[in-house]
Amino acid sequence: MTTEAEAQRLDAADPLRHFRGRFDLPEGVLYLDGNSLGPLPNSTRERLHTVIDGEWGDGLIRSWNRLPDKLGGGGEWITLPQRIGAAIAPLIGAQAHEVIACDSTSVNIFKLIWAALRMQAGDDGRRKVVLSEPGNFPTDLYMIEGLERQGLAERRLAGVDDIEAALDEDVALLMLTHVHYKTGRMLDMARLTAAAHDRGALVLWDLSHSVGAVPVELARAKADFAVGCGYKYLNGGPGAPAFAFVAERHLHALEQPLTGWFGHAKPFDFDDDYVPANGIDRLLCGTPQVLGMSALESGVAITAEAGIDALVAKSRALSEFFRACVSRLLPDLPCVSPDDPAGRGSQLSFRHEHAYPICQALIARGVIGDFRAPDILRFGFGPLYIGYEDLLRAAEHLAEVVATGEWDREEFRARAAVT
Repeated sequence: MTTEAEAQRLDAADPLRHFRGRFDLPEGVLYLDGNSLGPLPNSTRERLHTVIDGEWGDGLIRSWNRLPDKLGGGGEWITLPQRIGAAIAPLIGAQAHEVIACDSTSVNIFKLIWAALRMQAGDDGRRKVVLSEPGNFPTDLYMIEGLERQGLAERRLAGVDDIEAALDEDVALLMLTHVHYKTGRMLDMARLTAAAHDRGALVLWDLSHSVGAVPVELARAKADFAVGCGYKYLNGGPGAPAFAFVAERHLHALEQPLTGWFGHAKPFDFDDDYVPANGIDRLLCGTPQVLGMSALESGVAITAEAGIDALVAKSRALSEFFRACVSRLLPDLPCVSPDDPAGRGSQLSFRHEHAYPICQALIARGVIGDFRAPDILRFGFGPLYIGYEDLLRAAEHLAEVVATGEWDREEFRARAAVT
């Protein structure tokens, strides 16, 4: 049922409903784009005020270490990457010492592809194929291509249903996105990881559209490496730092190409020669971005407090309710996301030839989703702050925009730089 009464009943029974008040959501906005940028947690505003006024303003450079009580405590910026990594670890089925927050997703992908290729090179250097799928998120493919231009990698693409057949003795690394950014299709991490390992390949998973919304069990799947961003379901803010995972069994052999001073074993000895830090710390490069890290730490804390099991359960229920609403109101609008909620991320994507202006018309009404070229309307479901009545209203707006042709205006057709 997709009636207003049913939506209100589901909202009243929602065990996560109290989290909504912990986000600064604009009045009159139905925000269905948390799979691209999560909204602002109230605690993040408070945290950044503390960091800016107290730790930076009063503590100054002393805040890299723990501030004394007379200055309000706090600080200890130096451990932000490790603290945040440890907080993310339970959300992705990893151990605290296997995860670190640093850099961007793109940079971490580059570092871990390079690291995997170094581990796989062998005496003849022949094994350097990085296998992925066409239509993967562009930065993942671009990073392989960049290494290929340097002669360090060879890019091979295969449809996701043909991945296992494409694995051969030349494949050094299989790199896939766990939840596809456009369709929301979720891959079988354990099966594909095992298939790659059977053929001697390592595996790198992009968790950017997974962490905080779907079950991720890196240890159980025996994954080798993973990356993910902090600004979607972790609500870390625009351009938030990313995170990287390296399985414990690989930490001793891990090398990375960006040998910056924070990845040094003793950065404040200021030696001329590079000696890598122990364990996951060697993935660090430059000075951590304290403001971005502090915002991310706040967003991760809310996600961890809610618990991944509750988040997953609500995510799936939300997406099924929205799908039912759209099916009732727009039965001819094709959904390109998998039917099974356990086989997709916390999103639904629909195909329409006029997807871009429809998206803009919805945004003008206060219903914020997004568009992905060439013809995809994408709606994400942040389980911490979205309710069922929100989704019913959003589906009604979508049906009205399509039925009335409201989207067919010049201002809605003009492409913005960010879609």
